[in-house]
Amino acid sequence: MDADLDTVATALYVRTDDLLKLYPEQVPYRPQVGIAPQISDAEIITLSVLQALLGHSSEARWLRHATAHLKHLFPYLPQQPGYNKRLRKLAGTVNWLIGMLGRDTSVWTDDVWVVDSTPVECGRSRETTQRSDLAGWAEYGYCASHSRYFWGLRLHLVATLQGLPIGYALTGAKADERQVLLDLLNEDPTLAGSRPGQILIGDKNYYGREFEADLAGQGIQLLRRARKGEPERPGAGSSSPSGRPSSRSTTPSKVNSTLNSTAAAPPPAYSSVSRNASWP
Repeated sequence: MDADLDTVATALYVRTDDLLKLYPEQVPYRPQVGIAPQISDAEIITLSVLQALLGHSSEARWLRHATAHLKHLFPYLPQQPGYNKRLRKLAGTVNWLIGMLGRDTSVWTDDVWVVDSTPVECGRSRETTQRSDLAGWAEYGYCASHSRYFWGLRLHLVATLQGLPIGYALTGAKADERQVLLDLLNEDPTLAGSRPGQILIGDKNYYGREFEADLAGQGIQLLRRARKGEPERPGAGSSSPSGRPSSRSTTPSKVNSTLNSTAAAPPPAYSSVSRNASWP
């Protein structure tokens, strides 16, 4: 028995159970009549987080491990098919909880964000592009950092300097980074609305008068290097993003982005961590 693991599991279960009772609309509908489940939604979610933290990719092996070592925490453990079915139904709930738990951390209120995107290559052969289930969503795009084209998706991420994800989206490879960022902010107005004077650091692809005006209208100051032909931009020569350290948080945070591999596949739409995102 690991006392630290027991403490994490207990704290996570208590917080999750409280949130699900406070926001019952976030839990999948269950009829009033019928057989009551022997394991609660909060227990299933806690069990899945422990699976990710301990690095178990196989559900069957994880449940055997939990039966042998975590029976004192979970009096009843389902079989693999039942566990998989419940977890898939709770995918949206898990995504919502990610944002709620993220708000509990000290770095959530950091006044400096960074934004960027990275290619997610899904295949190379012509047959893959035609037969893959991602056909029609994945597309050809260009990766400037590797100087080559690729077929797949693009992951867009807004995060604090300590690495806590604030919002993200998984889009086609040709999606405009600026429009995706605006969609992320518009999906949850409280992200920027509750942070006057928020600083956002991006690369040269986040440019345009109208784009920067939209950010300024939400109280966000964009810092990026000047593009060719542009005058030098404020803050571009500072050793720190704003010429000063972040005032709202100094404690580094490490976030484990590994979720259970059986969670439902994300739909081809923008998502935000703070609401109902699908973590890839």
